[in-house]
Amino acid sequence: MRRTGARVFALVRASHPEPTVAVTAVAIGLAVSTGRDGFGVAAVAVAVLSGQLSVGWLNDYLDADRDSTVGRTDKPVVTRAVSQRAVAVATLVAAIVCVPASLASGVTAGVVHLLAVASGWAYNLGVKSTPFSVLPYAISFGLLPAFVVLGLPDVSTPPWWLPAAGALLGAGAHFTNVLPDLPDDAATGVRGLPHRLGAAGSRVAAAALLLAASVVLAAAAPVDPLVAVCVPVLAALVLAAGFLAGCRDGSRAPFRAVLVVAVLDVALLLASGHAVVA
Repeated sequence: MRRTGARVFALVRASHPEPTVAVTAVAIGLAVSTGRDGFGVAAVAVAVLSGQLSVGWLNDYLDADRDSTVGRTDKPVVTRAVSQRAVAVATLVAAIVCVPASLASGVTAGVVHLLAVASGWAYNLGVKSTPFSVLPYAISFGLLPAFVVLGLPDVSTPPWWLPAAGALLGAGAHFTNVLPDLPDDAATGVRGLPHRLGAAGSRVAAAALLLAASVVLAAAAPVDPLVAVCVPVLAALVLAAGFLAGCRDGSRAPFRAVLVVAVLDVALLLASGHAVVA
């Protein structure tokens, strides 16, 4: 029993649980804020969770040799806490579950979400090593809020600012997410756009994209005027402070500042949810 529990825990770790839980939570929050009923919220939760699990597990399955080369002891497949075959099976199961769970929100919404998941798979299957590595993140995160909204009754098209803000958030997340892995990726031949820009360039790109998301949401989404003014200003101040503090070698202040702005953007996105059906 203890051994089984350890394997299940290792399998969960191999799914990239932090971003998986974060993206699923944001999707659920958006579903609630836009007025999805109980079944609709549950459908979104299962679809997004299974899709994210499939993307995370596929990543660890495909990167097993690379992770082993650079000694990634935080990877369960590398430490043999879980087998590569088990991760492959989990990937397929999650992908199979994702199909009916996505279509439960309607054919159009379901296809949109499956395209978002397919974009994540494309990243894992090779796009991440090209100059176009940011595109799957932008596409997937742009389609995700569209999926949630298209599942609502009497909503045929989401407002333009919703997928636009999602795409900017996703693109910013790509640069932020890759930053800690730049040395390991370079050692194994991964050369995506962040690797070509370098750490400093990636921080600037992440900050610019997330700040742009703040501006889009503040300018286009019908939110309280005070909030619309304060969020972009606060985001700019946080980024400025982070980058000034980050002048010291080894400082993680810019990375933390980018994460704070990402949280502000997500909060603003969720606060805008009611406007979709207003």
